[in-house]
Amino acid sequence: MQSAELRPYLLAGLALASLGLASCATKLSRNECQSMDWRIVGYEDGAAGYPGSQIGAHRKACGEYGVTPDFDAYQAGRAEGLREFCTAANGYRIGAAGGEYAGACPVEREENFLRAFSEGHELYVLRSRVDSTGNQLSGKRRELERLQTGVTDNAAVAIDPATTKEARVAAVADTAKLAERIGRVKTEIRSGEEELARLERELDDYLATHSPVVSSR
Repeated sequence: MQSAELRPYLLAGLALASLGLASCATKLSRNECQSMDWRIVGYEDGAAGYPGSQIGAHRKACGEYGVTPDFDAYQAGRAEGLREFCTAANGYRIGAAGGEYAGACPVEREENFLRAFSEGHELYVLRSRVDSTGNQLSGKRRELERLQTGVTDNAAVAIDPATTKEARVAAVADTAKLAERIGRVKTEIRSGEEELARLERELDDYLATHSPVVSSR
């Protein structure tokens, strides 16, 4: 996956980072702002992969107390944090977990990070497809059980001597509808099983040909 293809994830990550920062910023007190070690704040932001614009929210949160972030200390700390964040192993981990990337890594570190992020994200997509299809298949099987139970219940009503003629006719008519639906659901289940098997093969093939990225290259 190239950088241009990753752009939707980058934009989504930026939005999430901004929202997360706004949430944290509202919780800062006067004492917190006044005693803040901006190098540590920068390090934590960098290690979390937040974009450089994050300091703007800190500035806004502490501005009402007349406190201005130490930009140099913050940037120095953030650079240290980014060295921890912008590794191939971390990019793979984030991608495989379905995480987002906010475009925080410097150019010299971003290529390897994005390559590994792409590999991890591909694995995440394959696993998600398997899980989604498996869940849909389970839902169809549960529906089939309910339909078959309905047929059994209708049969009991139809043979019960106490059942009125009208109720017996209704039970027979409902059974016909259920039988029609059962046929469709069985077809859908067969298709779902075939699709799940195909997706599981794709996942197995990927796992067999791609090793997890664990180095810090």
